[in-house]
Amino acid sequence: MKIAYIYTALTTVGGADRVITEKANYFADNLGYDVYIITDSQGKETPKFALSPKIHLVNLDIMFGQQYNHFFFVRGFIYFKLMRKYKKELLTQLMRIRPDFTISTLGRDIDFITSIKDGSKKIAEAHTTRNNIRNFESMMRKNILYRFVGKIWGNKLEKAVKKFNALVVLTDDDALEWSKVRNSIVIPNSLPFYPQITSINTNKKIISVGRFEIEKGHDRLINVWSEVIKKHSDWILEIYGEGTLKKSLINVAKEKRLSDSILFKPSSPDICKEYTNSSFCVMTSRYEGFGMVLIEAMACGLPCIAYDCPSGPRNIIRDGIDGFLVTDGDAQRMAEKICFLIEHENIRKEMGQAGHSNVKKYNADEIMKKWEQLFVSLK
Repeated sequence: MKIAYIYTALTTVGGADRVITEKANYFADNLGYDVYIITDSQGKETPKFALSPKIHLVNLDIMFGQQYNHFFFVRGFIYFKLMRKYKKELLTQLMRIRPDFTISTLGRDIDFITSIKDGSKKIAEAHTTRNNIRNFESMMRKNILYRFVGKIWGNKLEKAVKKFNALVVLTDDDALEWSKVRNSIVIPNSLPFYPQITSINTNKKIISVGRFEIEKGHDRLINVWSEVIKKHSDWILEIYGEGTLKKSLINVAKEKRLSDSILFKPSSPDICKEYTNSSFCVMTSRYEGFGMVLIEAMACGLPCIAYDCPSGPRNIIRDGIDGFLVTDGDAQRMAEKICFLIEHENIRKEMGQAGHSNVKKYNADEIMKKWEQLFVSLK
């Protein structure tokens, strides 16, 4: 069986890159599928996560992003030219490969991918909530021009999604969001690891993991921590990630005199070790497509505290059993829950083990069976 994955570039340490890499590796190594990943802007960069040698990485070398160096209208003209090239190159590759299934991650290809007559079934795979695909929600909060463009893009997205043979989403909440457009299939992400030796939950260290971008809400976490540290000055918060806001967040921490208790760490190639050396995990995202960090932390025996943001945390955390869900944006309540876990070591340990057991259902073998079932149903 041949599978072609369409994705912009495997150049970040973000969750989508890791999930796509691990899924493609499983298809190739465990199921024996002939897997192609077709990127448009990979350039000369090596993928951040190791790909199986059995996978064919095809870069179309369009290099989207160069248009952003120009004014709005010039940007539009350059983007139009890049899109013409992209459509032509992607058509050529799919007609050459002739895959059985083409999986789109709802990127720039959605305008035309379903019209390509390469013989493949087309599957749309959403890695975030419907309102945040291509930063749709943030676009709608800008000026009238962006709202106009956003409305057009939203309508285009709905029309495009209807033409796919299947739509795969990560949570039941996502399926509900899409329900007025079309039915969808819920297939969550799978665990990249499941260590048998887990955290002992006694180190005075809390971990948070995520890109330093606005959606991950690290600014909210810093504000919460400024209250927590008043009661528990001997605890440390470590935040792992990369991103455009890293310097500004470090400066905010300095201004609040938190530099000694908040440590900003680069993305770790062995994040499992960092989870295991922590006592619990905190997530203050504004939205999540799923919440890979939460199942990773639980796999390592950590209880998790998260804002009940759209839409991942509520599908993973069992409130009061393996962590806490806090009303989105309630900083005072978030600080209280963090302090509660700091002050109750036995409850940390109980919750950590409950979470470790809970996330067994995200085992890769179990999740990938759902993909196999989908492929069979579409044949």
